[in-house]
Amino acid sequence: MAHLKSKSGSLLIKGGHLVDPAAGVNALMDVLLRDGQVAEVAAPGKIKGGADEKFDARGLMVAPGFIDLHVHLREPGQSHKETIVSGTAAAAAGGFTSVCTMPNTVPVVDTVEWVVWLQSPERGAIVNVFPVAAATRGSQGVQLSDFRGLQSAGAVAVTDDGKPILDDNIMREALRLGGELNLPVVQHAEDTRVTEGRPMQEGANSFRMGLRGQTAAAEASIVERDVHLAQQFPNARLHVAHLSASDSLKAVRRGKKNRVRVTCEVTPHHFALTDEDIRDYDANYKMNPPLRSASDREALLVALADGTVDAIATDHAPHALHEKEMEFERAASGITGLETALGLAITRLHKQHGIPIARILELFTAGPARVFNLQGRGTLARGSVADVTIFDPKKKWTFEAAKSLSLSKNTPFDGWVLTGKVMATILGGRVVWRG
Repeated sequence: MAHLKSKSGSLLIKGGHLVDPAAGVNALMDVLLRDGQVAEVAAPGKIKGGADEKFDARGLMVAPGFIDLHVHLREPGQSHKETIVSGTAAAAAGGFTSVCTMPNTVPVVDTVEWVVWLQSPERGAIVNVFPVAAATRGSQGVQLSDFRGLQSAGAVAVTDDGKPILDDNIMREALRLGGELNLPVVQHAEDTRVTEGRPMQEGANSFRMGLRGQTAAAEASIVERDVHLAQQFPNARLHVAHLSASDSLKAVRRGKKNRVRVTCEVTPHHFALTDEDIRDYDANYKMNPPLRSASDREALLVALADGTVDAIATDHAPHALHEKEMEFERAASGITGLETALGLAITRLHKQHGIPIARILELFTAGPARVFNLQGRGTLARGSVADVTIFDPKKKWTFEAAKSLSLSKNTPFDGWVLTGKVMATILGGRVVWRG
């Protein structure tokens, strides 16, 4: 797998407030990193012996390195939008030490060779890159890809993200084979037979704008079907990408209650915005799934708080300017999201809705590590990987898209004042980004 080599040596993080949901720690702690691993966690001043370097974390929060289950790094084939170098630089600036990259590239990542290529040191990744490979050949939804070979090469999951697997038999077979291999099958839940030519949520705003709208049922019906299919195989692992609708959550809750191994992620843009925020046909508000109704967002907020949602994932989707500067219907879907995720989570989820920071951090760390079975990550327990995110939960800052490290600037959050700023990102015991 794409683990970057850590240099040997030691780093002592002193005086910070450690929040490690997986280990049940929420207290002032010092953390000693040595040779790429967590060597010791102890009360302030209790770690004996020196370290090659020290990091003063007084007044800051220290957390396991953030993991993003859903990013588009656009390589191979679309390096005008993003490269692995630029995308992982943006990830590091956002506090992410590991990103899981989607296969809808040119060509599609559906072979062992491309999975290996993504992880090669020549790509110059600044954080860990875990490939998610295509579930079907060419993501055409017709013939399954070589799950076993792709997994052996380092793929952590399979998906046709950007396209749903609509054929019941293909999805059933994907879940069966994924279950045998303990490999998550990630579904982009959208019934494209009813969403074509419908670029936003159906509602008062789509009516005002004169745009054909789609209903949330287009997502929920696929989630319901998939949960039903997954129920047929006790080991199947279904993960719902960028879940955005209240009825989709009902299906996930039902599945979890019935012991189906179903997990889901929610994006910051779906918990921060609704379809009513779309103004002036601004394509920076066009995403897939589209921004939903206020009641859908309310349901997401409840599910983020109560444990139904397993992870916050950005669905970082960079696009070149010309792909967004056109009619709303024709513009590309998606926004960048790596650098704003933590700020949006603290500003909206914690400050506005009272969700504890420890729960938010679980959604960035332990939750995603569990979903894709990323061993030794998502925690700072002794012996785990020395990936750490250090942030100031109270710091106010303004996001300026022009200064983003991503090659693309397509975001609706330009100029937003956010609370919660990443101060350092540490990969394998090495500081790879400082705020």
